Amino acid sequence: MTTFNLTGYNTGAFTLLGIPGLEQHQVWISIPFCLIYFVAIVGNSILLMATEHSLHAPMFFFLSMLAITDLILSTTCVPKTLSIFWFGPQRISFPGCLTQLFFLHFSFVLDSSILMAMAFDRYVAICSPLRYNTILTPRTIVKIAVGISFRSFCVIFPCVFIVNRLPFCRTHNVPHTYCEHIGVARLACADISINIWYGFCVLLMAVISDVILIAVSYTLILCAVFRLPSQDARQKALGTCGSHVCVILMFYIPAFFSILAHRFGHNVPQTFHIVFANLYVIIPPALNPIVYGVKTKKIRDKVIFLLFPMRSY
Repeated sequence: MTTFNLTGYNTGAFTLLGIPGLEQHQVWISIPFCLIYFVAIVGNSILLMATEHSLHAPMFFFLSMLAITDLILSTTCVPKTLSIFWFGPQRISFPGCLTQLFFLHFSFVLDSSILMAMAFDRYVAICSPLRYNTILTPRTIVKIAVGISFRSFCVIFPCVFIVNRLPFCRTHNVPHTYCEHIGVARLACADISINIWYGFCVLLMAVISDVILIAVSYTLILCAVFRLPSQDARQKALGTCGSHVCVILMFYIPAFFSILAHRFGHNVPQTFHIVFANLYVIIPPALNPIVYGVKTKKIRDKVIFLLFPMRSY
């Protein structure tokens, strides 16, 4: 059996090629990407400012976590992507590639965990409103935040090691705009079965389990809502969940489409894979603060006060 000197093969830099087949159009593609990234940065920053005085409330605490995680998710990938669009293929060191890989997947899994925590918050608020403040105490909220952050770290950190162990002796050219786990692993000149199975287990252990718990929460919420005697009460209860449901759909639908197309869509052009993979790391971070700003009156009023302070008088 052939053996490889891992340190010798891994030390070279990678080259991110961008979107193969669309090199001539990348400058034009960068315009909407840049605008959407700007919206994501400004929107999530405003959302953080709008919720900073309400962190004692569980929903606003989780909203702040979501905004921070969205900033990490988009900033991990988009600046490098824009530099590729503007200046052509970009080199990235192997440690830099591993760092980008880690923060990309960590922030994605943490986003999913935060959405699960927010679903639990809505479940308690609607199904046990009288016990809301006793169940979701500040201490409990901090425990949930630490727990989901630690879980996301523990699930993703091994990816760094199982990629680092691979020998890259054929090519260091990555046909993508950023480093992601399976895309980088496929460049190795060794068996990547462990990487494939671990990636599948991460999807199953983290994301799928979050989706199942969110679905259970909203099933119980709907059962409780339709037992309410008043039509107004039902509408108010459903209204409090509307923004969260929109964010869930915006996050999971493109993410699962990209994952499934990547795993099973062998006839799907690589260009489509890469474009869609870029969209799901930038569209949800840009739309989340807009959805919550429109749907949540307290946030909407705070944003108006921040942008137009004279109107408060």
